[in-house]
Amino acid sequence: MQAATAEDAVVISFHDLFHRPETLHDSITKAFGSGPESLGIILVKDLPGYAVLRERLLLLANQFASLPDATKELYVDAKSNYSFGWSHGKEIMNDRPDLLKGSYYANPIIDVPSVSDDLRQEFPEYYNNNIWPTQAEQGIEGFEQAFKALGSFIFNVGCQLAVACEAFASPHLADLSVSLRSLIATSQTTKARLLHYFPRDGLSSVTPTADGSIDSWCGFHLDHSLLTGLCSAMYIAHSTDEPSSYEVIPSPSPESGLYIRTRGGTLTKINIPADYLAFQTGEALEQATEGRLRATPHCVRVGSSTANNSVSRETFAVFMQPDVTQAIGKCETFGTFSRRIFKEHYGEQAPTLPA
Repeated sequence: MQAATAEDAVVISFHDLFHRPETLHDSITKAFGSGPESLGIILVKDLPGYAVLRERLLLLANQFASLPDATKELYVDAKSNYSFGWSHGKEIMNDRPDLLKGSYYANPIIDVPSVSDDLRQEFPEYYNNNIWPTQAEQGIEGFEQAFKALGSFIFNVGCQLAVACEAFASPHLADLSVSLRSLIATSQTTKARLLHYFPRDGLSSVTPTADGSIDSWCGFHLDHSLLTGLCSAMYIAHSTDEPSSYEVIPSPSPESGLYIRTRGGTLTKINIPADYLAFQTGEALEQATEGRLRATPHCVRVGSSTANNSVSRETFAVFMQPDVTQAIGKCETFGTFSRRIFKEHYGEQAPTLPA
């Protein structure tokens, strides 16, 4: 019998994933298949050492976002299309600049990609060097180490999940000469995103969204990865009297959190336990399998509690994807596909391919 959450999200164990991946075919089919009840997401439990890594980095997400704007600006990288270092208000969501969340981007596996100068210049979103806060930056000591530790952990679990997905996914790949695992494990484009969703009361310039809006914290979208590893969110209550005072709390509203649409179009709230990892399918996988394995539409909702106005949300996602030269369709590489997606999310700020 398959393990599942109350929302019927499939749950597998770390032990089975690493020691008996061949036994997980039915679970993976239910999670990632094309049936109308498939959620496009799978949870992994019993992760050794994960809880400590998660807590350490998500607390630092809040700490970094609390730094003075002038300090955060030191780690902004426009030439990479804001895809390395700190980014806030550059991405377009629901047809307007997204001021609701800030992000810190880096490749948790490789600091300096080993690619040609031509590729580095053509695809700075993937092949720039990482940008890290200096060791002297007070309040975020150990940021780089914590980011890499959690990112590497999720990446390794994701690579093993790709092994377990081989029988399910590989027959559908447009390029049958490669495996799903090799597309991820040998790539230099892995990107992790540390996310801080700002408390609503600190965003006076943001047009209020009705409490009932499902995508009130992050608009509906598809990841453009093959697979995305995702941490359970941490919620932090901020004191209105003392800006430096905060407290980790449970979700402030039963409505707050991650929502996805099943393959059949049903809207479902997904609760990821704090000590679990989630993995969902991305648009590159849909492209690489000519639509047979679909990406997972998802968004984030604030919820209706008035207490949410002083609560931030911290989470961390690792996007596992192929190198830019890898074909993911008959007429498209991951690089040309990504450029289209960047245009959608960054508009005229996104660089164009050279003629």
